Amino acid sequence: MQAPTSTLQMRVVLLLAAAVFLNYFDRGALSIAAPLVQEELALTPAQMGILFSAFFWSYAPLQPLAGWLAQRFDVRLVLGGGLALWGLATLLTGFANGFWMLLGLRVLLGIGESVFYPCNHKFLGQHAAVHERGRANGIVATGQALGPLVGTLGGGLLMAEHGWRPAFLLFGVLSLVWLWPWHIATRGGATAATGEAVVPVRWSRLLAERSLWGTSLGHFCGNYAYYFTLTWLPLLLVREHGLDMAQMAVVGACVYALQAVAAPLTGWLCDRLIARGHSPDRVLKGIMNLGLGGAAAAMAGCAFAGPQLSIGLILVAGVFFGMQSAPLGAISQTIGGPRAAGQWMGVQNLCANFAGVLAPLVTGFVVESTGEFLWAFVIAAGVTLAGVFAFGVVVRRVAPAAW
Repeated sequence: MQAPTSTLQMRVVLLLAAAVFLNYFDRGALSIAAPLVQEELALTPAQMGILFSAFFWSYAPLQPLAGWLAQRFDVRLVLGGGLALWGLATLLTGFANGFWMLLGLRVLLGIGESVFYPCNHKFLGQHAAVHERGRANGIVATGQALGPLVGTLGGGLLMAEHGWRPAFLLFGVLSLVWLWPWHIATRGGATAATGEAVVPVRWSRLLAERSLWGTSLGHFCGNYAYYFTLTWLPLLLVREHGLDMAQMAVVGACVYALQAVAAPLTGWLCDRLIARGHSPDRVLKGIMNLGLGGAAAAMAGCAFAGPQLSIGLILVAGVFFGMQSAPLGAISQTIGGPRAAGQWMGVQNLCANFAGVLAPLVTGFVVESTGEFLWAFVIAAGVTLAGVFAFGVVVRRVAPAAW
């Protein structure tokens, strides 16, 4: 098995990190623009919740199909096609003139972005050894955190100065530009750069694996608080805490900056401990549950804290979000292995991203009915804490499945 530390393989890992950067950059752009979009198009909080959720209406259900495509075909083509579609959807959002057009483009964005994680997991499941997966996943997770960081800071400041439409045009063009270096780096074909196609595991065998449902439940629980923050943080800071667009951009960027720092450091720590002989099961599960427990505590604190302390706790939550990324990927890639990592992530991400459907919707209706965010934070804390049970009890030993 070839490590992702050779020149060619690391180049692909870095491009995967760049792709997930664009993935979260584009999906989070509407949240950053939400105060401006809501005002210009006269949208209600419930309509904003629907728009935040709509991305996941296509993104989540398509995960198993995306996992099968990633496992069966060349990652180079599957990921490239998906990114072209989501870049176009982002670009066209800059021309949206109402709720229904925005809704359609959010669904289209979800279709394009659905291929990323199965493709990423297929590649790392084939090319990274168990003591290298923490670092590789940490690098990719850094891109995941930097997407909303740059989007919130750069996009927020750009929107504050020029409005929201030019920002979407720029974001869409940047996504489409990624296709060129991806083509250059992977033009040698799947075997050289992205891993040969393999025969997928039978669905009946995959779905009978108890640990698949444990990682799916745990991923859902961790995603709930993350997507709650990703979609509603800009409006929370502007409407509830009285920040202007520029101040919101700085605070939001700090949350993702802390996540971006925590993710690779946690990945390095996981690999270091495993390389020294510690059990991958204890290391990966232990750090995963620490991240979930810490995020749950931060959400619970936000429910009852004042504005200043609440902002501080949201920053702390960013650290714990980052801690979850590396072990989360390493656990599923280790159990799924080269034959099933892409399919595994397709099913897991399907379940996990129902959090993206529910968190924005539940939050929108809770805030509209209560007039505050207290119960939204309480719900986020409770759901996140349930993830500790999923990884601690439902997931069996972290070791390759006998397909």
